[in-house]
Amino acid sequence: MPANQLPVPQQIALLVKALDGAKRTNEALARCRNGDEMVDVLLGAAAKLGLRLTRRDLLETPPIRDWIWFRNNDPLLTVGDRKPRYQQNIDRPEPSQRKKFLGIF
Repeated sequence: MPANQLPVPQQIALLVKALDGAKRTNEALARCRNGDEMVDVLLGAAAKLGLRLTRRDLLETPPIRDWIWFRNNDPLLTVGDRKPRYQQNIDRPEPSQRKKFLGIF
C-alpha cells in the first residue's frame, strides 16, 4: 500500500521515523520560533516523503501535536495555577513548612 494511503497515525509515524537523523530538517525545526513555523517545515518534509498530511493532521496527531504544543509553551498538563509541573517544583515550600499526611485512622 502506498504511504499516502495509510491512516494518518501511520503516516505520522513514517514522518517521525524519517526525521530521526535528518540533520537539515532538525536544524530547521530548532530554528522555528513557534508551532506554526514548525508545521510549515513538517508539511514540507511530509510532501518530500509523498505523504498527504494536512496542517490539521499535524496539529491533532501525537507526537507531532505534542512537539508543537511544547514549542508554543502550552503544556499538555498543568497542575494548580496554570504552571507546568516542572515550574511548580520551584515554588514548593520548605519541607518544614509543609503539612505531613498522617494517614487514615
